[in-house]
Amino acid sequence: MINLHDIMETINMISEENLDIRTITMGISLLDCADQDAARACEKIYDKITRLAGNLVKTGEEIAREYGIPIINKRISVTPIALLCASGGDPVLYAKTLQRAADATGVNFIGGYSALVHKGFSAGDVALIRSIPEALSVTENICSSVNVGSTKSGINMDAVKLMGKIVRETAIATADRDCIGCAKLVVFCNAVEDNPFMAGAFHGIGEPDSVIHVGVSGPGVVQAALKKCPDGDLGTLAEIIKRTAFKITRMGQLVGTEASRRLGVPFGIVDLSLAPTPAVGDSVAHILEEMGLETCGIHGTTAALALLNDAVKKGGVMASSSVGGLSGAFIPVSEDAGMIHAARSGELCLEKLEAMTAVCSVGLDMIAIPGETPAEHIAAIIADEAAIGMVNSKTTAVRVIPAIGKKAGEELEFGGLLGSAPIMPVHLGKSPKRFIDRAGRIPAPLQSLKN
Repeated sequence: MINLHDIMETINMISEENLDIRTITMGISLLDCADQDAARACEKIYDKITRLAGNLVKTGEEIAREYGIPIINKRISVTPIALLCASGGDPVLYAKTLQRAADATGVNFIGGYSALVHKGFSAGDVALIRSIPEALSVTENICSSVNVGSTKSGINMDAVKLMGKIVRETAIATADRDCIGCAKLVVFCNAVEDNPFMAGAFHGIGEPDSVIHVGVSGPGVVQAALKKCPDGDLGTLAEIIKRTAFKITRMGQLVGTEASRRLGVPFGIVDLSLAPTPAVGDSVAHILEEMGLETCGIHGTTAALALLNDAVKKGGVMASSSVGGLSGAFIPVSEDAGMIHAARSGELCLEKLEAMTAVCSVGLDMIAIPGETPAEHIAAIIADEAAIGMVNSKTTAVRVIPAIGKKAGEELEFGGLLGSAPIMPVHLGKSPKRFIDRAGRIPAPLQSLKN
C-alpha cells in the first residue's frame, strides 16, 4: 500500500535526484507496409506511423503534467528497414520517409534503420548497410543499428569488416557536425527486440503490431541512496540498490500502463536501465565512486559495476512482471559526467571500458576515438565486443565516433543528452588488418547448445 512517506520520497527523487522516465517508445510493425514499389511502401509507412503515433508526444506530455513525472523523450521503433528493402528500391528513400514521420509526430528519434545479419546477408541487408552513411547524413532523427553476432549463430565477420568501413564513412559524411551520424549508429551482438533506448531500438518481428515500451532512469537516485550508508558493507549496498530499483521500476510501470491505456496500444516492457546524462548528480560513474572507488576506471571498477548491474536487475524484476529490453547500467562515456571526467583525467581507458562491458548493459557506448583510426581497427573493436556478448550470452554493442580531423585529448561537443566526448586514444602501432581480412564466421560457442 502506498503511504505518505512513499509519495514524499518519490517527489524528492524527481525534484532533487534527477529521477525521470527517459523514454516512452512506441514500437510499430511495418511488415504490412512492404511493397515491390518502394515509393508506395514509403507512403504506407508514413501513413501507419502517423496514424498510430500521432498522439504519442501529446499523451506523454499529458501524463507528465498530471503525475508530475518528467518524461524526457518520446520515440518510435520500427521493423528493421532491411526487411522492407528486400524487394528493391533505394534504402535512403525509407530513411527520408521515417524522417518525414518523425517531423509529423514530433518524436525525438525513430529507431529501426536496421539490419540483422548475425548469420549472413539476405536480400536488402547489404544495400541498407551501405546506405547508412548517406541516410544518417541527410536525416536528423533517424537511428541505425546492425546486429552482427549472437550466441546461437556466432559472429559474422564479413559484416564486422563492412561495419568498420561504414562507421568511418558515417563519421566522414557528418564531419561538419562533429561526426554526429556515428552517435546514431550502433553495432550489436545479441540485439534484443524490445529495447526502447536509442540508438539501438528496433521493433522485433516477434513483437505485436504495435506496443508501448518505457525506459526509466535513476542514477542520481541510486547515488543519493548510497550516500545515506557511508559505512555499510557491500551486501548492504546491494540491498539498498535493489530497493531503489524497485521504486524506480514501479514508477515506470505506472507510466507505461497509463500510456498504453490512453493510446489504445498494448503495454510491452519496462526497461529499468540506469541511463545517465551529463547533468551533475546523474552519473553511473559517480555511483561506483560512492561505493568507495576514488575515481571510475581504476582497479575495482569492474567489480563495483557488476554489483550495481546485478542489484538493479534483482530489484526491477520484483517490481514488475514486464521487465525487458536491456535493464541494467549503461556506461556511455559522453553522456555521463563522471565518465567524462575519468576519461579526461586518463584514469578511464578504452581497455578498461571493454572489461566493464562484460558485466553491464550493452557495451562501448558513445566513445570518441581519433579521426585517423583505420576501418580495420574499428572492425577489430567491434569484433572484440561482439565476442564478449557471444561467449557471455548477453547483449553487447559498439557506438564509437571517429573524430575526423581531431586527435586524442581533444573533444567533440554534441550538446543535450549526448553531452561531450573526450577523444580517447586507440593503439594504432600494430594492425589487426590480416585477421579482419580473413572474414568468414567465428563459430558459435559451446554455450549455444542449450536444447
